[in-house]
Amino acid sequence: NLLESIYVLAMARSQRTNNDHELMRMGENSAVIQGRLANRLGTTQLEIDLNLKGKKAKVNQLEQAKLSQYIGKMNIILFAPEDLSLVKGSPIVRRKFIDMEFGQIDSHYLYDLSQYKIILRQRNRYLKQLQQKKANDLLLLDVLSDQLAAFGAELIVKRIKFLKDLSKFANQLQLEITHQREKLALEYLSKITLPAASDSPEQLYQILKKQYTTHRDKEIFQGNTLYGPHRDDFKFIVNEQNVQLYGSQGQQRTAALAVKLAEVNLMKNRIGEYPILLLDDVLSELDGKRQTNLLRAFQQKVQIFLTTPSLNDITRQLIKDPKVFRIQQGKVVVEQENQGGKQG
Repeated sequence: NLLESIYVLAMARSQRTNNDHELMRMGENSAVIQGRLANRLGTTQLEIDLNLKGKKAKVNQLEQAKLSQYIGKMNIILFAPEDLSLVKGSPIVRRKFIDMEFGQIDSHYLYDLSQYKIILRQRNRYLKQLQQKKANDLLLLDVLSDQLAAFGAELIVKRIKFLKDLSKFANQLQLEITHQREKLALEYLSKITLPAASDSPEQLYQILKKQYTTHRDKEIFQGNTLYGPHRDDFKFIVNEQNVQLYGSQGQQRTAALAVKLAEVNLMKNRIGEYPILLLDDVLSELDGKRQTNLLRAFQQKVQIFLTTPSLNDITRQLIKDPKVFRIQQGKVVVEQENQGGKQG
């Protein structure tokens, strides 16, 4: 659909599948997505080429050597119904949330994450070999542990800083939505014991290395890496209580809403301009008051693409002169003004 195309153009991947072949028309072996972005830096032509062998990302027709160099050229925030389960979902959902959203802002984070994942796969593979007695070189394990600890420490420091900044904006929105009744904070959770000040990669590197040394036999026995940012999580604290455990469904949804919307302000703070906001049929999941708060908070600040099965009165009243697109037989058609008096 249209929102997925915009998402892929920005992130070089789909939000719904890891299989690029699913993005191609039935019976085809390739697909191209192109778009023209206008921002404070001028106009930029973006392109994603997909085929069975992989993908290419181009900026102004120049192919980018790495996807990490491409991601961040166009910043977006996607808010879909499944994001309302960000609070109750599994830790992997929240880790993915951090990686995807922070990765747009900080290309160095994407690089560290990519390197960490490569070394993690190598280390896990070697732990399996040690477990099965197919290898016995503990020196190689130490080398992999050292490399993993170095990149893992960088990731943890950056994640904690990201959540701290996001928490400030999320709390402001939480207070607005709940009429000053609820305060929201985000707290990073790690399998390792974090120091009081977790802003030193060197200190966390030493802690991670010690964990790998101390629990070497346990990890070999299980054939898996048990410590590091790939196992970490974060929690939502509302009025000093863990809303994931003790909050009502309404509180959990409000917290998820506040965090997603806080990303818009955080990106503006970090990169100097607002991202594009994609709302994928999310209004139907919110009551009238929350719909009003959502649209009024951002429609004068950001470009919004909103999908909905029907345009109700709330949507019509809150969005000034909306441009309406309909998908008809796979094509995007602009609704004309003379169709029932609706804006085109």
